[in-house]
Formats: sequence, structure tokens, C-alpha cells
Amino acid sequence: MLILGFALALLVGLSLGLLGGGGSILTVPIFVYILDIEAKAAIAMSLAVVGGTSLIGALRHGQVGNVNARVALIFGPVAMIGTYLGARLSVFFSGAMQLALFAVVMLLAAFFMLRESLALPTPRRPRRPGLALVLIVAEGLFVGVLTGLVGVGGGFLIVPVLVLLTGLPMKQAVGTSLLVIALKSFAGFAGYVGQVDVNWGFMAGFTAVAIVGIWIGAHLLQYVSQVVLKRAFAVLLLVMGFWILYQNRVVF
Repeated sequence: MLILGFALALLVGLSLGLLGGGGSILTVPIFVYILDIEAKAAIAMSLAVVGGTSLIGALRHGQVGNVNARVALIFGPVAMIGTYLGARLSVFFSGAMQLALFAVVMLLAAFFMLRESLALPTPRRPRRPGLALVLIVAEGLFVGVLTGLVGVGGGFLIVPVLVLLTGLPMKQAVGTSLLVIALKSFAGFAGYVGQVDVNWGFMAGFTAVAIVGIWIGAHLLQYVSQVVLKRAFAVLLLVMGFWILYQNRVVF
């Protein structure tokens, strides 16, 4: 089972390296339905995995100037507060309710991937500074709470917002998003500590293998069509999302 877990960790990393995201949304189903980890512990550990892998990605982007520190310092702390709050609020949700919400997030991610024009908007002049700041804070809190509850990074929501509200170029939005995801994922994991039992050794090993997968995926990126990859991954998310909803239909 341990070997299977690490093999799947490599798959998660490959997805992150090839798509720049999406791998985190695979982690919870892998933990729950393949490795038979309890839902709340799976969500908590997925936050640590997402945080570690996103931080490595952010460092890579930062080396080439694709991280906007000013935007990250505005968005990051707000998202961290939201994520920690979401993790603490999780005590009011059953594991089945959290998984059902996670499935809805998967379907939303599939929608963004299939509608690439929404997921990858064209940079434009940012809104008035005051209005943009209010919207960034509101969106940061929303995505943060969602991350704390279901354990996904939320890059598919953060990147479009950074492009549309701040006028960041796409590459900077992706790099900045990874830094924000790392910060809020660690905050969310901190919110779960003491609430769930965490297998620290397995979690660290899974994260390390996923990071190796990121580097392999980044190398393979030049040989694979991004359009085909995103469409195939979106279909996978649709199938998994509806299946998880069916598995947790008791909450409806």
C-alpha cells in the first residue's frame, strides 16, 4: 500500500508539472478512496501536500521574476485567515459533507478547464485600486474558507481573479497564485492540527515524491499538448466529481 501511495504521489506531481495545477484536486480522492484514509485526515494531509508542492513551484517562478510580492502580500494573509477559519469550521461538517462539497469544487474546476477562455483570461487594465482591493480581500476569504473545508489549492479560481483585478500578466498570476496557495495551505493544515490524526511520515514521503513528479512533468511539458491535457483532465474531474457526489449522496 505504501508503494502504491508513493506511485500515486508521482502522478499528482506529474499533473502539477504538466498543468500548473490540478494535482492537488487528485490528492483527496487518492487518500480517501484508494489509500482508505479517513476523510478529515485526508483533507488535512492534502493541505500539507498542496502547500509543499506549491511552495517549490513558487520558488521556481520567483527565480525568473514571475512572482509579484506586493500582490501576494495583500492576497496571501487574507487567504490564510480564510483557510484557517475554514479548517476550524470543519468540525461542524461531517466527512461526507466535506467530500460532497469537494466534488462540487471538482466539477467547477472541470468547467474552468473546459472553458479555457474563463480559466485563462486576457490581462487588462486593473480596476480602480480601492475596488480591486475590496474584491481581492473578498475573493481571498472565500477561496481560503473553501480551501480549509475541502483541501484544494484553488488555483483555478485565484489565477483568473489576479489577472482580471490586478492586471498581472498570466505568468506572474500563476507564480503569485502558487505562493498564495502555499501560504494558505499551510495555514489550513495548522487549523487541522489537533483535530485529526496525521501520519507525518507518510505525508512527508508523499509530498517529496510529488515534488519529484513536478520536476519530471515540467520537463515533459514541451512534448505534450496543453489543450489535449486540459480537456482530458477536465473529463476525468467530471467523472470523479459525479462519482464522489453519488458516493456521498446521503448528505442531500
